[in-house]
Amino acid sequence: MAIKTAQAAKAPKKDDWIIRDRLYELTRGKKPLVFTVPTAHSATKALLWFDEEAGYQRELRYATNQKSCFVDEQQGQVTMGRIVFRDGILRVKKEDVVLQQLLSIYHPYATGGIIEEYKPSEIAQNQSDWIEYELAALNLAKSLPIEEMEGILRVEIGERVNTLTSTELKRDILVFARNQPQLFMSLAEDDNVQLRSFGAKAVEAKILTLSPDQRTFTYGESGRKVMTVPFDEHPYSALAAFFKTDEGMEIYKAIEKRLK
Repeated sequence: MAIKTAQAAKAPKKDDWIIRDRLYELTRGKKPLVFTVPTAHSATKALLWFDEEAGYQRELRYATNQKSCFVDEQQGQVTMGRIVFRDGILRVKKEDVVLQQLLSIYHPYATGGIIEEYKPSEIAQNQSDWIEYELAALNLAKSLPIEEMEGILRVEIGERVNTLTSTELKRDILVFARNQPQLFMSLAEDDNVQLRSFGAKAVEAKILTLSPDQRTFTYGESGRKVMTVPFDEHPYSALAAFFKTDEGMEIYKAIEKRLK
């Protein structure tokens, strides 16, 4: 299930504009006493919007006596306006459509995720989606066999999973699913989780050895190299992929016999 965020939502189209009062917020938890938004294009602050239909960048400017925020659509004498956020918010009345459209659609601070319109209905929907996602993760965690619970937790907490009772495993997998539902779901739906867990068990049992730089797996007793971990890849993910090869399958079967 994909969870939408305010940044991921598409900006409203000008033609579909709804006349209403709007509240804008600074994102990322910032709430300075005063925050001034650039209102005209300059060498230091570029206020441009790429018009895909026209095929070129259009200059923006907030003028209180104009019907458009595009310079090429403005006529006559221009009265410049100021855009000031106080305590991280700015309320814009429905009559100031030009400023609303500038802040919602065109301004680089809007497209760049610095400011956004406060939309209670979208926030409520996102929260509902997230709660449903948590419930799905919890229900899946509750239904997993003990072996799969152990495999998922081993990826997260390593050999400490060996000290947990079945009751503790069930508790910890539910806590994990509740606190990190997206990560839990990705692990639960990953076919390689059990293979990664198997590889970790082999290392814990000293059947295999992982080098200190985590680049090489060797046999614990002989020191003979089993495989080299590709650059920028997790060692146990690489080992899991190796177990799926013809050579790796033979090694897997040999390790499996020793772990029993």
